Amino acid sequence: MKDIKQKLIKLFKEGYCTPQIARIAKKIKEPSTTIHYNIKKLEKEGAVRGYNAVFDYKEIGLGYCTYLFIRLNTENYDKSEDIAKQIAKYENVESVDIVTGQYEIIVKLRCKDSDDYYVFVQRLLKKYGIAKAFSMTSLKQVKTEFVNL
Repeated sequence: MKDIKQKLIKLFKEGYCTPQIARIAKKIKEPSTTIHYNIKKLEKEGAVRGYNAVFDYKEIGLGYCTYLFIRLNTENYDKSEDIAKQIAKYENVESVDIVTGQYEIIVKLRCKDSDDYYVFVQRLLKKYGIAKAFSMTSLKQVKTEFVNL
């Protein structure tokens, strides 16, 4: 059988997942039509923006998780939202937040290993006028996307 694992992972990361309506209906003892109607309503209201798979990142080769705290140089300080949006486009970026405090942006990265992370950070430092970057590496994730691991 053809191995399409990487193609599926890419699509799942982009939100190509759907709720399991029959399973939800059974769990909360409501008709499937009621579940479907309410889910569509939540989507239309913008309360639900998408559905994602919850991965065991080690199993898909992205087990190195790092939080990168970014301080922009003074020339780019007022461009934090634009820079954050550009950083968010990278495939290995899981989340980007604009924050208060000592740093302007926090990036959660999923990389293969520390070498992969190093290459990514060097690229960012050169491209976006970053004054300082501080990182913390996750040793073990216990909960993600509201799912206990």
